[in-house]
Amino acid sequence: MLRIHDALSEQRYPNSSTLAASLEVNPKTILRDLEFMRDRMNLPIEWDAKNRGFHYTESVEAFPTMKITEGELVALLVAEKALHQYRGTPYEDRLVAALRKLEQALPETVSLNLADLNHTISFRTTAEPVVNLPIMEKLFRAAQEREQLRLSYKKPGAKQPEDRVVDPYHVANVNGDWYLFAFDYTRNAIRTFAPVRILSAKSTGKTFARPARFQLDQQLRDSFGIHSREGEFDVVIQIEESISDYIREKRWHPSQELRELAGGRLELQMRLGSLQEVQRWVLGWGGGARVVGPPELLASVREAAARLVERHRER
Repeated sequence: MLRIHDALSEQRYPNSSTLAASLEVNPKTILRDLEFMRDRMNLPIEWDAKNRGFHYTESVEAFPTMKITEGELVALLVAEKALHQYRGTPYEDRLVAALRKLEQALPETVSLNLADLNHTISFRTTAEPVVNLPIMEKLFRAAQEREQLRLSYKKPGAKQPEDRVVDPYHVANVNGDWYLFAFDYTRNAIRTFAPVRILSAKSTGKTFARPARFQLDQQLRDSFGIHSREGEFDVVIQIEESISDYIREKRWHPSQELRELAGGRLELQMRLGSLQEVQRWVLGWGGGARVVGPPELLASVREAAARLVERHRER
């Protein structure tokens, strides 16, 4: 029926014989489907004697086959609210258009007080990422079309940008921030780039084949955020009672294991491939989290904490 709908929407004036041939079914099946679509689904189908085929007598925006419960409709509206994080990106218009098509296909028998729902559900972000739309569009297109790029990239703290030739494999939104995962010819390895730090992106005129072995889930499997694997670290952190409930309420990493300790404390164990992000995470709890291991993480937290004390010493 979807194939029949497409043919009717394109005003190709198909008849039962042509549709039966393309769909490899009996013409009687086509006639039964057309009758069902017209009589049961209330689609405006009529026979056109001049063109010797069927057509829609008015525009049909979407094929009305969707059955949806009230709970599913609420979930759809929650998804619409979540679009706020895609504002200002090339995905915004496409996502809105897709949701509008879904909305048009909904049965009229479902009704909700949308005004009330609008006041009870929202998404809010306190630190909205800066998005350079022209750069993002180039990255999306290059990743999709397998187009090699030359980037002018300014690393944090660097005074001058660097030229990098990359094969853009994937653009991802991780915890609200956008990142480009690409093969970097300077480093001869897959590296992660923040689009906000890309000053320019130009095509080299070359294309590439994305390796079948590249999978983002595998790339970030051992990461506490987006940092690539630098080794293998068994991280053990003890959590004070004052923040233990916050730790229980989230799954911080796929490898995590929680162990209850005396006095309401917790022990969090994870196997990570990088320590940079988990170091900042520990410091963010303001002393409520204590590193047990590995020694490298303990040393980096001590050093950062000492700098904090020095910076905040009373003068």
